[in-house]
Amino acid sequence: MGPHRFQSRLLLGTGKFTSADVQKAAVEVSGAEILTFAVRRMNIFDQEQPDLLQKLDIAQYTLLPNTAGAKTAVEAVRIAKLAKASGLCDMVKVEVIGDDRTLYPDPLETLKASEMLLELGFIVLTYTSDDVVLARRLQELGVHAVMPAASPIGSGQGIVNPLNLSFIIEQATVPVIVDAGIGAPSDAAKAMELGADGVLLNTAVSGSGNPVAMAEAMRLAVEAGRLSHGAGRIPVKRYATASSPVY
Repeated sequence: MGPHRFQSRLLLGTGKFTSADVQKAAVEVSGAEILTFAVRRMNIFDQEQPDLLQKLDIAQYTLLPNTAGAKTAVEAVRIAKLAKASGLCDMVKVEVIGDDRTLYPDPLETLKASEMLLELGFIVLTYTSDDVVLARRLQELGVHAVMPAASPIGSGQGIVNPLNLSFIIEQATVPVIVDAGIGAPSDAAKAMELGADGVLLNTAVSGSGNPVAMAEAMRLAVEAGRLSHGAGRIPVKRYATASSPVY
């Protein structure tokens, strides 16, 4: 994204882990190079908040602050400016929530926030719904990546609308990172098989019975899905086709 280049296609959130040690181990086995965090939940500006990255060598990672908690474009921009002032990264994940129950983004405020942050020189990765038209409008604005939700944040429902995701990917001129709702490695693999450039997840790992094992499973799933997409699957047929020749 922007001038940044990465090898791993798995982006990992840093919240909700039961301990800093578990978080550290999960991050390491995931192979993720980009770690996301909510600026509002960090102690960068509020020393009363816990240091969520205390056990990580953050010099080894690219930190991607997000504007979680913002309800308006102005609020999202303010949060992004605070993160940039800390010197952590020039990238920001734009997240402007419009509905508290589903945590789906407000499309108008999301567009506005993305435009404002682009004008300020940020590398902008925008969280959006699986709205095909909105994804195209964000690209036209000049965002550096679109991040459509597979399903509601933290729901674990997986990809509820693969058709829309495939449309977003087909028209993409920037990286498409499937974000939110991933519940299992099979969901991550499916997103990559559809042609996504990456997957961002948090709860699927941190909320699992064994976050470290799940982090490794997600890494392997993303890698397998990417290989599968590149290889090309066989056509779906109505009837059987013999795998051995008939003489």
